[in-house]
Amino acid sequence: MRNRLVRAAAPAAAAVLLLGGCSGTDDGSAVTRGTLSGQLTGSGATFPAPLFDEWTAYYSTHVETRATIDYRAVGSGGGIEQFLSDTVDFGSSERYLQGSELAIAGDVRGCPAVQFPVVFGAVVVALNDDALDGLVLTADVLARIYDRRITRYDDPAIAELNPGLDLPAEEIRPVHRSDGSGTTYVFSRYLTTEVPFWGDEYAEGTDIDWHPDTLGGDGNEGVARAVGENSGGLGYVNQSYALSNDLATARIVNEDGVAVEPTLDATTAASEEAEIPDDFQFSIDDIGGAGYPITGANWIFAYECGYDDETAALLRDFWTWTLTDATADAAAGDLGYAPMNLELKDRVIEEIQRIDSR
Repeated sequence: MRNRLVRAAAPAAAAVLLLGGCSGTDDGSAVTRGTLSGQLTGSGATFPAPLFDEWTAYYSTHVETRATIDYRAVGSGGGIEQFLSDTVDFGSSERYLQGSELAIAGDVRGCPAVQFPVVFGAVVVALNDDALDGLVLTADVLARIYDRRITRYDDPAIAELNPGLDLPAEEIRPVHRSDGSGTTYVFSRYLTTEVPFWGDEYAEGTDIDWHPDTLGGDGNEGVARAVGENSGGLGYVNQSYALSNDLATARIVNEDGVAVEPTLDATTAASEEAEIPDDFQFSIDDIGGAGYPITGANWIFAYECGYDDETAALLRDFWTWTLTDATADAAAGDLGYAPMNLELKDRVIEEIQRIDSR
């Protein structure tokens, strides 16, 4: 299996959140550690679920022991739906809220939504066969696999990319997400930007009308399971799910023609190429250099109003803690996620202060 490269955790963007210290509130006053309490509910993407599980457990056990955070990994589509129906305190997705959704959010509570990225991650192509670990694939070949134009591992297009590799004369069993998925959005956007026919026939989105000869799985865990249980299985999952299921992964050719392994360093390199505007609505496209080309971000959604003081303080503190504590960064790296750089963290922390600011 491939080796995971863990990047050193970035130093805290603000020293106010070290364990035993204080954190800032919306008005800049200090909050002494151990004084916050309450319960947060959130739902959404399975993409960051392993990391969110680590973060919430550590925060509730070591940081604010009177606080609980219940995150339900229902998929990005479900997270957006539950956020816009105002049934959770925060939502999560690998796709930012777009114009029509922001308009709906503004009507829900009579104030704007707040959305901000918290982490980057790779969408990897996982393989059933360990002998295929490091298989080189391009966007065009991936698109033709999912469109069933390429159906065998020994297809000439794959053989050309992998000279000297003994490719099995085996059917490829492509697996996709069957639920509304931000991981699907990242994967399908990559194919849409790189492969003309994919944009014409499938396009990008959280829900795709997949070819009928492909398999479906619920959540990243369902896709990983289907890849592992089906001979010839191939599917797209967040990197942490490939790691936890000990699945082989493919190298993907990026914009500069480099076949890149989905390591943490390669994910970080891709994230650093993204141009991130003030409204945090961005995609990570056309990645070259040392960057892994199928990279996405995870966004958190909240509101500018409508929370009680306890909930608002806990929301601001928890998400600020995830960005400023060394333990939180280390957990991200260990699971294959790329923490944001200091400049972006500072911008996001400022955005977090908009939560319940009205």
